[in-house]
Amino acid sequence: MKILVVEDDPRLGEQILETLDSAGWVTELAQDGIDALYRATSEDWDAIVLDLGLPKIDGLTVLKGIRDENINTPVVILSARDTLSQRVEGLNAGADDYLTKPFEMIELIARIRAQLRRASGNASPLMQVGDLSLDTRTSKVMWQAMR
Repeated sequence: MKILVVEDDPRLGEQILETLDSAGWVTELAQDGIDALYRATSEDWDAIVLDLGLPKIDGLTVLKGIRDENINTPVVILSARDTLSQRVEGLNAGADDYLTKPFEMIELIARIRAQLRRASGNASPLMQVGDLSLDTRTSKVMWQAMR
């Protein structure tokens, strides 16, 4: 899985890359809006982690440009813009999720995994193999003998 991380803070960008790399993903970093928009629209990505406060072009403009190109790659916004109206604006602009800074890396990983599951058509919390099923919401395992 290949993830584009768009973050203008070099230290935070590298921390995110290291975390996502250790979770098994291949990552690349864009540090401004122009580079982000170019890379997001010219390469295939499994997910994009997008900061909004970027130099050259802001993150919302990048997001709108991605969606204007009919690219459906899951986008998780990662931003210090934390008011309700800002979060709603980001989601209405086409983001699939919105995580405010400061954040925990483990939550970012969980949110990316959730978006990747949805994008692959596995959004259901119920997993089934043969007569065994697992409800990931409740952690209950059920067995029903097939007749």
